[in-house]
Amino acid sequence: MSDYKHVVSYYETDKMGVTHHSNYIRWMEEARVDFMKQHGWPYERFEEEGIISPVIGLEATYINSTTFPDEVSITVSVKEFKTVKLTLHYVMKCRGEVVFEGDTRHCFLYTDGKPVRLKREYPGFYDTIVNLLGKEE
Repeated sequence: MSDYKHVVSYYETDKMGVTHHSNYIRWMEEARVDFMKQHGWPYERFEEEGIISPVIGLEATYINSTTFPDEVSITVSVKEFKTVKLTLHYVMKCRGEVVFEGDTRHCFLYTDGKPVRLKREYPGFYDTIVNLLGKEE
């Protein structure tokens, strides 16, 4: 699978010309959506099934800054998976250096708020995630 690429837009920078910290969180989401799609489970598929996957936690470590028009390469990997909770890890690199690392934690719910029993109800997705657990993408 390929890393997600993002080119820093001018509007994503602050008055000092540095990428505003909030954008890294958006890029995590962009990369996560791409990651899921590359593994055969686009978010649209879940939505059609009436499933949502909200972010229930987030950790971010800013290491170096980026500026317009840097290209940022984002690697996503599965860090932890427990029944209905999934933790993804993100490493962002620019010019060959790590600029950001972070995690997002998600759960899987039906739109009525009931948890999805992934192993029983979506074994294909469950197996995909288990197979990715701990693998660098």
